[in-house]
Amino acid sequence: MASSENVLEWPQKDKRRFLHAVYRVGDLDRTIKFYTECFGMKLLRKRDVPEEKYANAFLGFGPEDTNFAVELTYNYGVDKYDIGTGFGHFAIATEDITKLVETVRASGGKVAREPGPVKGGTTVIAFVDDPDGYKFEIIQRGPTPEPLCQVMLRVGDLERSIQFYQKACGMKLLRKKDVPDYKYTIAMMGYADEHETTVLELTYNYGVTEYTKGNAYAQVAISTEDVYKSAEVVDIVTKELGGKITRQPGPIPGLNTKITSFLDPDGWKTVLVDHVDFLKELGKA
Repeated sequence: MASSENVLEWPQKDKRRFLHAVYRVGDLDRTIKFYTECFGMKLLRKRDVPEEKYANAFLGFGPEDTNFAVELTYNYGVDKYDIGTGFGHFAIATEDITKLVETVRASGGKVAREPGPVKGGTTVIAFVDDPDGYKFEIIQRGPTPEPLCQVMLRVGDLERSIQFYQKACGMKLLRKKDVPDYKYTIAMMGYADEHETTVLELTYNYGVTEYTKGNAYAQVAISTEDVYKSAEVVDIVTKELGGKITRQPGPIPGLNTKITSFLDPDGWKTVLVDHVDFLKELGKA
């Protein structure tokens, strides 16, 4: 049997990327309209599952086999969700922040922060709210292959979270910034440079160790070449740092896509999805 040291090397060898973030919305068509007209996203696919009483839609800035997407879920008859205090925001990079913010405003969207330099820095950002109250940070940036560039979550112990995502998910710590004037520290975690791909932004607010999760944001999905090996690693890491496996590795009934899912030490959920199975789902393998 392989030692735990050898097992723990697997995430560094595995080819991984962020696939999509899953969250719930109160009106699917309203959100699709907002994301396509205001943000410039494309509707990639949509499906209705009446026997399970839900529908979902995938949107993003490029095909799902190369780009990150949002997976919106509408549960029949539920028009409102609690976002909670732990979920932070998604982020969109754009070459013209003023134009994007004005488009949101013209469509009746809420501009929560006008474009301007970030506190204590030079990057120009703005914040807008979507129709369900999810916050989107808009970042002024040059051309990028991945405009849908961040998922921000708040955590209670930043060092523990950094270690967890490095060990369990094979992410790199791309950047860490402490902002004592505003009493918070952030860590950017991911698989490639944050100007080229989607990253997980973990935020620690001084002295705050717990947040409410609400019932709106669900999870982030990441591809893996082997869900069984990956789950073995997660099992070891959760015993050390906290969190737990919520779904043992194996195929989803009826779909045959192999997945495993787990919670991090703060209760944030990640789903690891077999890379080849995912491409088959998309009709690309």
